[in-house]
Amino acid sequence: MKYALLFLSIYTNQLYAQVDTNQHIIEGRRNSASQQDKPYVILISADGFRYDYAKKYEAQHVLSLTKKGVRAKSMLPVFPSLTFPNHYSIATGMYPAHHGIVNNSFYDAARNSSYAISKKKQVEDGTWYGGVPLWVLAEQQQMLSASFYWVGTEAPIQGILPTYYYSYNEQISIDKRIAVVVDWLRLPAEKRPHLITFYFPEVDHDGHMYGPESPEVAEAVKTLDSSIHQLTLAVKKTGLPVNFIFVSDHGMTTVDTNNILTLPNAIDTSKFIIASEGILVSMHAKNKDDILPTYNTLKASENSYTVYLKKEMASLHFSEEDDAFNRIGDIIVIPTWPKVFNLSKRRLRPGWHGYDAALVKDVHAIFYGWGPMLKKKRIASFENVHVYPLIAEMLKLPYTHKIDGKLEVLKRILRNN
Repeated sequence: MKYALLFLSIYTNQLYAQVDTNQHIIEGRRNSASQQDKPYVILISADGFRYDYAKKYEAQHVLSLTKKGVRAKSMLPVFPSLTFPNHYSIATGMYPAHHGIVNNSFYDAARNSSYAISKKKQVEDGTWYGGVPLWVLAEQQQMLSASFYWVGTEAPIQGILPTYYYSYNEQISIDKRIAVVVDWLRLPAEKRPHLITFYFPEVDHDGHMYGPESPEVAEAVKTLDSSIHQLTLAVKKTGLPVNFIFVSDHGMTTVDTNNILTLPNAIDTSKFIIASEGILVSMHAKNKDDILPTYNTLKASENSYTVYLKKEMASLHFSEEDDAFNRIGDIIVIPTWPKVFNLSKRRLRPGWHGYDAALVKDVHAIFYGWGPMLKKKRIASFENVHVYPLIAEMLKLPYTHKIDGKLEVLKRILRNN
């Protein structure tokens, strides 16, 4: 039953009344003639796969593949280092405050409503999502895309879904999922997706439940390693020039489960909407006059946490100036690692993430890549917003909208550059 639990980093099919395991296909789409000769990219995410897991737990197949391709020292998640904000930042090249998915759960004052990963209606509502995710960029230019899960792919963002996609569930076996990817790549050229997203949740699940140093995580890494090997062998048999970008959204750290932080007494819940907890307590004032007095009281009594006004969060791209959708709290309270807030008083699991990657290296993620377009190269750590312009360049998909990622950060890993 370990996969039936709800963790902050992933929503599971157990939350939904009925599990949808059917493939969804948007009929009538075709690759344009100019797109049919473009390269192929499979973007893989292993949720919670810490930057050092491959070596630490001897993921031999992955290590072998990266010997022939690109491996970064680590990839820095954006703040907060949580699943939904980071998957969507990878997909859009934007910081959370700019694309709007600022947390796994958050409050939107203009809507007077909250988004949460457990709420299927919101997850599938494209109006919550800003930016232009990669699959939307591709479909806008008549390049077909497919998704075996990714944050945002179940929602019509700007009215657009991937041509082929699945609603998130954990009932489809890895063998079936790999078979579907191969089937997509064996479609006729006009129907074949050039961008495929693929997601693994298991390492994150076990990291939360047992902690990152556990034998269970070691086993989950080895199982994922075998799955990556199986996927790459199956794709190779298609004979297509497929490039793999393998990332994670964040890492995992061990937190203090014995000395849990509770809501500070200075916070009057009748005056504030508390939109999130754990690594980030986001407070939205019902009356703006209550912000400074509460902030000053909290600041004077800081203990194992730090209090910020929204305007003080610029270094994390999480400030008032960045807040394009007005979804960041007026006051932010961040626990000092390894502390965690537990306002709901559920039993706290030993593995956690969400911290600032500049302060807690355990939350660093991975970036690996291999395929005909990628050099054999070792590179320094970088922020995940730079993945978007890289993949757009690989697929030759121009864009004019503003993003935070910059092509020059990763362009050097491409052949002929």
